[in-house]
Amino acid sequence: MTDKTSGEQYFTTNPNADHHFQQFDFELLDHQLHFTTDSGVFSKSTVDFGTRTMLDALSKTTIPTGKILDLGTGYGPVGISIAKAYNRKVDMVDVNERALALAKQNAQKNGVENLTRIFQSDVYQNIDQQYAAILVNPPIRAGKQVVTAMLQEAIKYLQPGGKLIAVLQKKQGAPSAQKNMLLAFGNASVIHKNKGYYILESTYGESSDI
Repeated sequence: MTDKTSGEQYFTTNPNADHHFQQFDFELLDHQLHFTTDSGVFSKSTVDFGTRTMLDALSKTTIPTGKILDLGTGYGPVGISIAKAYNRKVDMVDVNERALALAKQNAQKNGVENLTRIFQSDVYQNIDQQYAAILVNPPIRAGKQVVTAMLQEAIKYLQPGGKLIAVLQKKQGAPSAQKNMLLAFGNASVIHKNKGYYILESTYGESSDI
């Protein structure tokens, strides 16, 4: 995950940047969604290509029954679009309190506040349950230790048959991330590629599809 439009440290708890709210509409998973963003959050001007590629890849896999975790939700495009399109319950977490406030506002605007639970967590710090899937667009600029933790510790928070789905650019460590996922899960596949972005998937134990 890189944000070329801003030097803001969107992976910190409380960004210091002056507020600069923006609003835009964007179609994700065949639904037109409305977002409010701000300085100090990732990809504030539009939904980034990596996130869009990861959402596109959902058509190439089957998520087991159960709640989904949007890890590093930002202002909420992944969790909101999944809740809206698939009527799935989604927990949306981020370390960035400014991003979380926007995600809550955006969930309400797009009519999915009853399907989403939005709260602060530094990686898996405040996670206490298992999920059918964990989706993550790792913050590469936060460092290798953070990215590795997001990928390798995911197995602790997945139900049997649950899936970790991650997006990374090849030039920013997708092959290394795949190795980390393989070490943790014993499996790691590239289920989709687009313009240098790889969508990686690992499954915990036996598959338990819908």
